[in-house]
Amino acid sequence: MKKIVVIPGDGIGTEITDSAVKVLKKIDEKFKIGLEFETRDAGGTAYDKFGEPLPAETLNACKNADAVLFGAVGGNKWDNVKAELRPEKAILGLRKGLGLYANLRPVKVSDALIENSPLKPELVGGSDLVIVRELVGGIYFGDRCESEIHNGAERAWDLENYSVPEVERIATLAFETAKIRRGKLTSVDKANVLATSRLWRRTVTKLAEKYPEVELNHLYVDNCAMQLAVNPKQFDVIVTGNLFGDILSDEAAVIGGSIGLMPSASIGELTSLYEPIHGSAPDIAGKNIANPMGTILSAAMLLRYSLKEEDAAKAIENAVDKALSEGHRTADIAAPGEKVLGTDEMTEIICNLL
Repeated sequence: MKKIVVIPGDGIGTEITDSAVKVLKKIDEKFKIGLEFETRDAGGTAYDKFGEPLPAETLNACKNADAVLFGAVGGNKWDNVKAELRPEKAILGLRKGLGLYANLRPVKVSDALIENSPLKPELVGGSDLVIVRELVGGIYFGDRCESEIHNGAERAWDLENYSVPEVERIATLAFETAKIRRGKLTSVDKANVLATSRLWRRTVTKLAEKYPEVELNHLYVDNCAMQLAVNPKQFDVIVTGNLFGDILSDEAAVIGGSIGLMPSASIGELTSLYEPIHGSAPDIAGKNIANPMGTILSAAMLLRYSLKEEDAAKAIENAVDKALSEGHRTADIAAPGEKVLGTDEMTEIICNLL
């Protein structure tokens, strides 16, 4: 059996993870993978029950799982909770506890939704890329000072640093990802200004010698941000550090027209975690109107990366594409006058297509 820990979290998390589990169970019927599901609490829901956002039992269950399917955490209900107990601390704790060192965000523009993109159809049509973001290093995890007096003035600072092994680890994953795609890797840095970026570029360039079948090029982060807006089709795999990856992956997510469609994978040392990129959306929770497809596509990534079930992963992705091409729409992607489906209805359609 393959054990999947499901963490619904808060807001719409329960609805969208329920949808993904239904799809995975349908896939299991078809491909005989042997999936076993266990539900655990994290986020605000866990805080309400246990007084902490990430109970030790949840983290331990994740460590012993083959993969983790995650919904979303947070909501204004917990705005006044102490900073160290806020729901968002759950995902940070999972990243640290599971060694989730890389975040993969695929961005593929569906022909059926090309008009939803803020970019012109001729620019965005055919876009299909993956951003590989380093997740546990860089400026987000460096030393910092909130306030100090320096030369008579108050200042704050954050320390950016990367080691060669950290860069090699994330770059290796990016090269391996490019190998099974179209064989092109773009490394993004700010090597004209930052010392850490110069080490990053040297390390990635040296590692490229082991991957002669992959075409490597380098872009400064500001140029990459522009190129994503003017010519996203040029990219296959993008690899970059934590800060730049945070910004670029959010920019790229908009290309597809709805963040409700965007999945992600966080690859770890112990196990890996899969989640949609959107938030908990407490304003629509319990109304059966959330788009489940980002979570369902995250489940496809779970099958691909953690369980090595490529055919099963493609089956889910093809079913989602088919549902969209047939004109099925949730509220976030429906044009005026189009029929709007609820979370459960869209999930049922995808299951039937499987």
